[in-house]
Amino acid sequence: MLPPGWSRFAQFSLTVINQFQNQYSIRKESQHQFNARESDWGFTSFMLLADLYDPSRGYRVNDRCIIEADVAVRKPLAYWSHDSKKETGCVGLKNQGATCYMNSLLQTLYHIPYFRKAVYHMPTTENDMPSGSIPLALQSLFYKLQNSDASVSTKELTKSFGWDTYDSFLQHDVQELNRVLCEKLEDKMKGTVVEGTIQQLFEGHHMNYIECINVDYKSTRKESFYDLQLDVKGCRSVYDSFDKYVEVENLELDNKYHAEKYGLQEARKGVLFIDFPPVLQLQLKRFEYDFMRDTMVKINDYYEFPLQLDLDRDKGKYLSPEADRSVRNLYTLHSVLVHSGGVHGGHYYAYIRPTLSNQWFKFDDERVTKEDAKRATEEQYGGEEELPNTNPGFNNSPFKFTKYSNAYMLVYIRESDKDRIMCNVDEKDIAQHLRVRLKKELEDKEKKRKEKAEAHLYTIIKVARNEDMFEQIGKDKFFDLVDHDKVQSFRIEKLMPFISFKEKYAIEFHIPVPCQRFWLWAKRQNHTYRPNRPLTLIEESRPVGELREISNKANNAELKLFLELEIKQDFGFVPPPIKTKEDLLLFFKLYDPSHEKLRYVGTLYVKASEKPLDIYTRLNQMAGFSIDEEIELFEEIKFEPRVMCEHVNERSSFQNNQLEDGDIICYQKAPKAGSGDQFRYPNVPSFLEYVHNRQVIRFRCLAKPKEDEFSLELSKLHTYDDVVMKVAQHIGLSDPSKIRLTSHNCYSQQPKPQPIKYQGVEHLSDMLTHLNQTSDILYYEILDIPLPELQCLKTLKIAFHLATKDEVVLSIIRLPKQSVVEDVLNDIKSKVDLSHPDAQIRLLEVFYHKIYKIFPLSETIENINDQYWTLRAEEIPEEEKSLGLRDRVIHVYHFMKDTSQNYMQIQNFGDPFLLVIHEGETLSDVKLRIQKKLKVTDHEFSKWKFAFVLHGRPEYLLDSEILCARFQRKDIYGAWEQYLGLEHTDNGPKRSYAVNQVSEAYNDYFSILQNRHPFEKPVKIYN
Repeated sequence: MLPPGWSRFAQFSLTVINQFQNQYSIRKESQHQFNARESDWGFTSFMLLADLYDPSRGYRVNDRCIIEADVAVRKPLAYWSHDSKKETGCVGLKNQGATCYMNSLLQTLYHIPYFRKAVYHMPTTENDMPSGSIPLALQSLFYKLQNSDASVSTKELTKSFGWDTYDSFLQHDVQELNRVLCEKLEDKMKGTVVEGTIQQLFEGHHMNYIECINVDYKSTRKESFYDLQLDVKGCRSVYDSFDKYVEVENLELDNKYHAEKYGLQEARKGVLFIDFPPVLQLQLKRFEYDFMRDTMVKINDYYEFPLQLDLDRDKGKYLSPEADRSVRNLYTLHSVLVHSGGVHGGHYYAYIRPTLSNQWFKFDDERVTKEDAKRATEEQYGGEEELPNTNPGFNNSPFKFTKYSNAYMLVYIRESDKDRIMCNVDEKDIAQHLRVRLKKELEDKEKKRKEKAEAHLYTIIKVARNEDMFEQIGKDKFFDLVDHDKVQSFRIEKLMPFISFKEKYAIEFHIPVPCQRFWLWAKRQNHTYRPNRPLTLIEESRPVGELREISNKANNAELKLFLELEIKQDFGFVPPPIKTKEDLLLFFKLYDPSHEKLRYVGTLYVKASEKPLDIYTRLNQMAGFSIDEEIELFEEIKFEPRVMCEHVNERSSFQNNQLEDGDIICYQKAPKAGSGDQFRYPNVPSFLEYVHNRQVIRFRCLAKPKEDEFSLELSKLHTYDDVVMKVAQHIGLSDPSKIRLTSHNCYSQQPKPQPIKYQGVEHLSDMLTHLNQTSDILYYEILDIPLPELQCLKTLKIAFHLATKDEVVLSIIRLPKQSVVEDVLNDIKSKVDLSHPDAQIRLLEVFYHKIYKIFPLSETIENINDQYWTLRAEEIPEEEKSLGLRDRVIHVYHFMKDTSQNYMQIQNFGDPFLLVIHEGETLSDVKLRIQKKLKVTDHEFSKWKFAFVLHGRPEYLLDSEILCARFQRKDIYGAWEQYLGLEHTDNGPKRSYAVNQVSEAYNDYFSILQNRHPFEKPVKIYN
């Protein structure tokens, strides 16, 4: 356990060492304020697992990986004691998991007063709920930011977006969220007094033009924008980016423009601005797709942005001829949104000048701090930083490191519109119902805070009465007697004598003190909760706090009581009868099997020596039966983990039936002979068993995992067969065995990756449990064959590469699990066109554009994995079947060099293949065969380089080199660590894909195989 208030600030780095060449080692740095609440911190992603697993990369050698950690602990900062409101006058936003990108954007929009005022003026009603209304949720959020003393939650807003917990733990792009949110608000503002606000604030216009040089022809197109995407790569400043934005492109030679009436013409193409908006949002293109590396990369280059931005510079070179030159386009920097981290994740925060003064504030989720202008601007330019030389006496070269925190979005406000945009937002701008609602929320929150602070001085007394049992039993409650959260609750000072509480109760409810008898509740060993004994006169004279400690060993702040009252007709409340040890207070429930209803009917005092038969008359009167009705009695003993309800012997005494104070008797009419089959649940035990195990399940189609399709009431004891039969009946499917179920992941709010195995779980309750959480959701799908049959089969997804044409046939193969690879290949042969009837084929395992395995024909298929590796089948070339003594079969892979990092790294791409090389054959000879095989033009092929690659290091070859001298290994099984590398850019045509008996779901799978780029999920606002 960490001591209270413990905190340490640490700067740290982790390095995965490259054991071949140290300069290829991967290093990442971070810093964090560690404390009891955040005792761990790290990187959301570090390196590609494929690179780590690939021995040729040098990060894992002989199954050993070396990781270096460097930690520097700095002077502690009082992080959690920081009061943002007190220090800055502003409050932060709570992070729901990965919502820092949203928090930084919301703070920026909130601190544009004109925008905030427009949001307040959006029509909402007192009947709206924030979780279902984006305008009301945003109004509520802004009001709390304006009036709260502590950080504000965004959960209501994300619920109004239609997001669940899973969405809150996905980091999205702040630029994309900005566009989507503004579009939603623009749509919600239509037809209201604030219609057009988004356009008035953020909309500008530019003109795309193409102007012919040699003829009088010009084509123009006006377009609007809410933000501008500015290049960072190749630009040193915002002005450089604007210069590039309006740069003229000459259309000539093969790229001439086709002008109407004039045909192909030389022309100039460009963009000029017609007008800029009052609030100019500049999105800096820090993230780009690198086609050479086939991945997204972050641009951390140095990039300046000024405090004042003059877009009329150089005689208005950014403006079109039709622009209104009387408008002065001079802008002041309002906010800087920063991204700290890499392409796979990071952290967002914002620097904002709420009043455009010289004082900047940093909004970092819950924490708001004052910052100077340099920190907010110059230190967010990016680029590299140079550490000071620690040993000035030595001629050490300075250590430079890349700054991964840099500006990502800039917001400027036009000087001429500053007074209008930075207007005052008064209380009168907020709707009356909103003020009332939100003030009450803040008051309730303050009240709860105060109660929490004073909780040690008070005890909560919860009083259950017969009225509560009449109300609850049979509706919300079936077992035990009452839900204590739904009974009268009183907050009483612990030092108050209990008799004083009785007097207070008498005044409030007009029940004289002598007529009140309070009972203590007790939790029994079988986990039931029953009235145990009345309070004594001595206990009633004690303070309330002492009674709570007597009654409740769990040491919480509640004292739970049952109030026994005696009411006589025409007299009202009277003192309850004197209770002796012989007297037992029993509680009675009545069951009606014809309507499947259970209800509470009251209490009775009985003598321990009496028999149930002696009270039948009174029980019949309580039930409204005839005096001589035959009845059956059952004792409700317990209900967890299973129901225990036993018959009460009517001829034995209550004492011999082991009944005591607080016990529950359920009774019903005695069943007539032959009526047993008339009712679903003919007696109390069967009905309670049903109630205990019933569960309403929400079913969703696996293809639409966010939408509830239908609900069914099932039993937790249902088997897999029972459940699918009910589903089949509901959806009208004749064969229930074709339904496959998948459980729900309570944490990700998504289907589990693997379906439930047929008869792999015993009961429905097992299907609903995930770790320590229980769900009420199941997903279903309809199969083309029965599930028991499918589970005996192994399903493999295989791409067959045709030898006769540049095409791939995608196949789903289903065979018994005991089958071997030869059976798979025979199945494929029956489905594809071979080059000749006697062609032999083989099965390969391909991963990240390398062949890792050639499967032996005798290998069983049960353990073959096609989830992470691609299975590829192909014909065995004839030349491989008749190898000479000194011939070799080698691996040939495409690659290109990645020089964007501080070290050279190889990136493989395209389809790898095997190739026979003959004794004495030179590279020049082999190149001819490769060019013919890959059908590459002479012009393109002349640019290719050829290298012998060993463990990721290329050694370039001469045309005259004898290849067999390089490749000495005879076996090709697992020889991927050395290969003939073909270095060129990845601009070849993609193979076409034909689908052979593949369902829609598997088409999605194969589309993933063709494009493995890990793009972020798009932002969606559903409401």
